[in-house]
Amino acid sequence: METTEAFVGLDCIDCGERFDAETATHRCPDCGGILDPAYDYDQIDVSRETFESEPFDSLWRYDALLPFPRESAVSMGEGATPLVECPNLADAMGVGEVYLKDEGMNPTGTFKDRGQTGALTAAAQHGAETVALNTAGNAGQSSAAYAARTGMDAHVWMAERAGYTQKAMVEVHGGELHIVEGEITDAGAAYAERMDEEDWYSTKTFVTPYRHETKKTMLYETVEQLDWEVPDAVVYPTGGGVGLVGMHKGAKELRDLGLIDGLPGMYAAQAAGCAPVVEAWEQGESIHEAWGDEEITTILNGIAVPDPGASPMILDALEESDGGAVAAADEAILDAAVEIAQTEGLEMGATCAAAAAGAFDLAEEDELGEDDTVVLLNTGAGNKDVDTLRSHLGEREFESGE
Repeated sequence: METTEAFVGLDCIDCGERFDAETATHRCPDCGGILDPAYDYDQIDVSRETFESEPFDSLWRYDALLPFPRESAVSMGEGATPLVECPNLADAMGVGEVYLKDEGMNPTGTFKDRGQTGALTAAAQHGAETVALNTAGNAGQSSAAYAARTGMDAHVWMAERAGYTQKAMVEVHGGELHIVEGEITDAGAAYAERMDEEDWYSTKTFVTPYRHETKKTMLYETVEQLDWEVPDAVVYPTGGGVGLVGMHKGAKELRDLGLIDGLPGMYAAQAAGCAPVVEAWEQGESIHEAWGDEEITTILNGIAVPDPGASPMILDALEESDGGAVAAADEAILDAAVEIAQTEGLEMGATCAAAAAGAFDLAEEDELGEDDTVVLLNTGAGNKDVDTLRSHLGEREFESGE
């Protein structure tokens, strides 16, 4: 494998063993735990000026802190997304400053591209010919796109409720789409059954070690765009929580390397109709209790994840960063997306607006202060959920008699 100088292997977060990335490709060979890329940080000689001197052109500008060098990456210029100040939103929340990190500007319109560039780079280095995963939607579209980029086949399992755009674009990119009745857990079961029969390379959340790793660059970019000032809060729309875990790791790395002074408070924002992380946080648990399919009432497909396998990592990140978790009703989430579109002009995905609705609740509860700097993650473009947003707008107009 072609790796960076400081990358030393993969550490299991459960048993603590370290493995060679050449041979350990997915879960821990000993205990089945999640593997996390590890580095010899003494080999990393970077400063703020190191990154400022690089073109702001893709997440691979941070390759000194990633497993693979820029020149070996399967890339379409993902990352380097805007951080947009939202003064009207700050006034409405009663906080100092609000910024929106707009991941809708990625090649397939979501932050999933950050994860798939890492996963497909690893797949290419391991000689894979076919990749596979189950997904709520966006990760499948992204995986199919990056597989096409590198000449691989892609198999994607989605539940019926997944969005039309994501389903269609999997096939447009040449991927094989498998639709399953039920929820994402049912899609996962169908995926697992087929994977027992095939020698395919998984790009599934927290099965590949590399999706959360390349997503940590969202944090790198955010603090650099804030002139290396650490925001008081990062509010993240949370389903599987891959990006939240990655961003927290990235913050700890920058702190330990002396590039920033502290950690931002990480906040998981979920829909009240599927909130296993919030429930675990409020009950002081170290792991979630899975929700049954019959308990899921949210229409927000992207964060309707009833059994997030890495919830201990999510909950640890919330605690270590002095953050928290918050759930909002679908109506409040969709209202927030519409308000942002109509006051700031920014198109926030319906699912992603859980971050905005959650931030409003946190401010109302005085969890966010009048001088705080708050960053909201818009993890996907508004046009991913255009039917949901337009339908909600129509309902509001009908109810108001307009």
